[in-house]
Amino acid sequence: MADRPPSFRTSGPPDLGGVSAGDPCRVLVDGCDLDRIPVADRGLHYGDGLFETIPIRDGMPCLWDRHMARLALGAGRLGFVLPSLGILRDEAARSSAELGCGILKLIVTRGVGGRGYRLPASVHPRRILLSYAASPIPDPLVNGGVAIRYCETPASVNPRLAGIKHLNRLDSVLARAEWDDAQIAEGLMCDEDGSVVGGTMTNLFVWDGVALVTPSVERCGIAGTVRAVAIETAARAGIACPVRPVTREEIDRAAGLFLTNARIGVWPVARLGDRLYDADRLPLDLLTRVRQTAHTPRWPAP
Repeated sequence: MADRPPSFRTSGPPDLGGVSAGDPCRVLVDGCDLDRIPVADRGLHYGDGLFETIPIRDGMPCLWDRHMARLALGAGRLGFVLPSLGILRDEAARSSAELGCGILKLIVTRGVGGRGYRLPASVHPRRILLSYAASPIPDPLVNGGVAIRYCETPASVNPRLAGIKHLNRLDSVLARAEWDDAQIAEGLMCDEDGSVVGGTMTNLFVWDGVALVTPSVERCGIAGTVRAVAIETAARAGIACPVRPVTREEIDRAAGLFLTNARIGVWPVARLGDRLYDADRLPLDLLTRVRQTAHTPRWPAP
């Protein structure tokens, strides 16, 4: 079995897979140190809002511009104006400066509204930032690949909400509740037609030995920030990576699979149900570059 590239195995910052499930280290609500919001907030009542989960390293975010671009896309879809990106950046800096290695969860809701679905006449979006400390993911999980499964819960199809990170994540909540085996790292979800959409919290890439393919997110699913990095990195490396529907049969025939998201970076898949995959058959140089790009901390130029 060929050795993995050293950079994929050991070098660079660890994947942020060991985030504690405990309380956040700090919470800012509209710029103030608070841990509560008004009960009339539409994010609480209707999931009327958006969120981004941003890795923090050395007190700085990773892929900040990409997260802000997706947040802006979501706000446009939901029809409200985001708080100033300068304000979001300043508050993110306050929240993450002392964090070191961790996760910043940024939530923007439409704000307070009256009872009922009708939009309030005056909208004052609320911003909530929660910072969480993180520990490195165990090396065997990364180096050997992860075990995953299929979920029975389908992914809801709604093109107007597809791609963005809106606050209603009940599909993923119900899918994740289907297993409690600590050896299973993730579950794959399908749409109503049986096409594989991605994981409960990840995007999927399928490798046939020559090219990649990743499921479309035009009807459902999340347009992940690291997914975009992987697609662009593959293009620069001359590796085809079409975006289209993916079937279970195609996954069964694949030479390898890997998963991406902002928190974990890249996870090779070692097992899907009873099907075993050899991570060494993946384009590991590509995975290394994706991981390094995804977890390089920097603030964008003002």
